[in-house]
Amino acid sequence: MESISATQTDARLGRIIRLLNDYATVVVSGTKIADEIGTTRSEVWRLVQQLRSLGVAIEGHPATGYRLHAMPDLLLPEVLAPLVRSTIFSQHIRHYFKIGSTNTAAMQAASEGAPEGTVFLAEQQTAGKGRSGHTWHSSDSAGVYCSVILRPVLPPAEVVILSLAAALAVQSAVQVHDPKVATDLKWPNDLLGGGKKFCGILTEMNAEATRVRYIVIGIGINVNHTSFPAELQPIATSLRVASGKEWSRVELCAALLKSLDREYRSLLEKPDARESVLKRFQERSSSVRDRQVFINADDGGYEGTTYGLDVRGFLQVRTLQGLRIVLSGSVQLR
Repeated sequence: MESISATQTDARLGRIIRLLNDYATVVVSGTKIADEIGTTRSEVWRLVQQLRSLGVAIEGHPATGYRLHAMPDLLLPEVLAPLVRSTIFSQHIRHYFKIGSTNTAAMQAASEGAPEGTVFLAEQQTAGKGRSGHTWHSSDSAGVYCSVILRPVLPPAEVVILSLAAALAVQSAVQVHDPKVATDLKWPNDLLGGGKKFCGILTEMNAEATRVRYIVIGIGINVNHTSFPAELQPIATSLRVASGKEWSRVELCAALLKSLDREYRSLLEKPDARESVLKRFQERSSSVRDRQVFINADDGGYEGTTYGLDVRGFLQVRTLQGLRIVLSGSVQLR
């Protein structure tokens, strides 16, 4: 499987960036870098060239030393971990320049015992996954493609609440970065800007009848995309398009992981957290109540009017045949 065999990013690349950033005002010799990261000067030169090929602006050469022209907007563990130090996500961040799907890699790692709080980040996905088997369009280093492993003590029926909490965490992260960007939550797992989708959330789990073994929450955010394939243009947008400015993916991803950590801890520790998630989701979604919808379901689908969320977090829809609970299928807004 492509995502499993993808190569995790060489940690030395991030360590070079961190080192050069720590000495931002001076030129750092190849010898010092080699000593700090435990390698040879010639290997430092090779790694610097690799970073340059990835768009990192490093000045200098072996004879004179090196200087970082600007901090790159790459989601490297060495850059991100210090920003999320107080969260469950700071210790195990795995970065890939190219991967099939961060969710696929995270699910496999979870099955092999990867600890709770392990984060998978990619600059590009070649087989990004959406809900109901849809694919997710992933541009190179333009979005945040992130999957996290959680191991909550929860029955499987409670997992939908985690998906809703993840959507609230994304919304919070966006607001931290730019309070002027208006975002709308679409049940169960999309965030919209100007009526178009900029974020999708895919929650997958492995569970027994009464107990969750592990959950992977995958979050794909269109951040600095300026264009989309023709078939996506009517339905997709990005935070850059919505705000008219470029975003720091590092800052947004750090804000996201901090928000997600806060929502998750709250769900595990506070008795009223579930009610809080349901209340906030319904307040921040224009479509979970009194909205005409069509539900694509296995039985061919049905039309109705949304009637809020039930106590588990599932969407309720009033139809001519009575009240129905949307347990599966996709929601089309009319």
